[in-house]
Amino acid sequence: MITTYLRAGYPGLVLITPEEARAEADLAAACKELKRSLHAWSSTDGLVDIKAGRALACPDPLEALGHVENLLRQDKVRHVVMFRDLQLNLEQSDPMLVRRLKDLLRLAKSGGHALVPVGCRFKMPPELEHEFAIIDLDLPDTGALGQVLDGILTSAKQKPLPAILREAVLHAALGLTTVEAENAFALSLVQSGKVEPVLVAAEKARTLKRGGLVEVVGAHPTLDEIGGLDVLKQWLEHRKPAFGKAARTYGLPVPKGLLIVGIPGTGKSLTAKATAGALQLPLLRLDMGKVFGGLVGQSEANLRSVIRTAEAIAPCVLWIDEIEKGFGGSKGGGGSDGGTSSRVLGSFLSWMQEKEKPVFVVATANDVSQLPPEFLRKGRFDEMFFVDLPEALERAAIWSIVIERHKRRPGAFKVGMLAEVTDGFTGAEIEGAFCEALHEAFAAGGEPNDAMVVKAINCTTPVSRLMEERINALRQWSKGRARPAASQKEESEKGIRPSRRVQSMN
Repeated sequence: MITTYLRAGYPGLVLITPEEARAEADLAAACKELKRSLHAWSSTDGLVDIKAGRALACPDPLEALGHVENLLRQDKVRHVVMFRDLQLNLEQSDPMLVRRLKDLLRLAKSGGHALVPVGCRFKMPPELEHEFAIIDLDLPDTGALGQVLDGILTSAKQKPLPAILREAVLHAALGLTTVEAENAFALSLVQSGKVEPVLVAAEKARTLKRGGLVEVVGAHPTLDEIGGLDVLKQWLEHRKPAFGKAARTYGLPVPKGLLIVGIPGTGKSLTAKATAGALQLPLLRLDMGKVFGGLVGQSEANLRSVIRTAEAIAPCVLWIDEIEKGFGGSKGGGGSDGGTSSRVLGSFLSWMQEKEKPVFVVATANDVSQLPPEFLRKGRFDEMFFVDLPEALERAAIWSIVIERHKRRPGAFKVGMLAEVTDGFTGAEIEGAFCEALHEAFAAGGEPNDAMVVKAINCTTPVSRLMEERINALRQWSKGRARPAASQKEESEKGIRPSRRVQSMN
């Protein structure tokens, strides 16, 4: 892409990337192909001729631009000048610096030269916004990461990895910069004496979590660990083969994503996690609250960073929990935040509509009324499911899963009776009641029994009672708009009934 822009005669290019060394390598390769001279300026090294190694000491950017002007005028060679630290100086909006840059861009245009600032972000004064073309460099692919891996193995005097293991290691490193990948490979060598995909993936998870925007979620629950939701489970099973090459040959489009709306505590987040396991893809969790930054343009830059990371790791699942808390502010037009929410929403929806990389977005929402209408339009997601309160058979399945998860035998309890008396309970409330019984049993030095569980149930006020009006409104909204996540059974149309209080079984 850089070669194309230089060949087209663009006098100003901005490369957005945290990898200065990789940006310089890409520029050097483009200059070699186009037979152009490459110089690089930084506040510490001055203006350096990359090929000859000569340097002019000029830490001040205005002084550096004076030397660049002399360079562009002195001969007929076409030059490319990379600026490493220009962003920090432009943030101060120095009018002399802005004027000098505009003059140099005209000179560069007339002579076929190019000025190329590089940085992890680049906010320009309004006077320069239309003078530069901005290029977001993608994170390295398996080819670039393979070169880093080969270098590490050579320096450690290790043999090349077998093809299958090599592919697994490189896919485990996708989403990292070349420097981060090099560190992960080296750490794996120190820890185990060889480069292992599991260790590289673990280091990637720590690295991405440290960045704060996305994190890799390791252990994925299976669909069998979710009680009920049979329609949603079947839908996911049918989407699993849609990510393979056979699906592309068949003509299937890459699945876009899934929106799960419903009552709090009914397993939406658990289903989002299980989606990655069902599709056998890595899971990334996006914290939308951290996307929005205080600096002008920071929120949009953060979203671009998230998209680059997700597309680098693809195929993967991108999970956005309680998405209405991130995008709900854009419903009113974004006036309270200067339009930032609306711009971020617009960028996200455009990416959802046009993305070609296999990034499957799973979003969950409790209060769908907070989402703007354009977010819910058909085509943004492949499907929107509504998760209602579990019915009797689903509650029985949830009770069995919960009891087994806490290392007890479901057969030791009257699961059918417990399902009956927890009418109106969510899965989270069922688990909470069983945990309360476990605490009581542990304090008494024994094992939990039905009586203890029933006592805990009687002490629980379910969300179906606390939020009855909101739940009924959500149910009404979902009719005709969202697909039920579970098969419609006899209890479905009976509305919310308060949970039964039963007599003590002691």
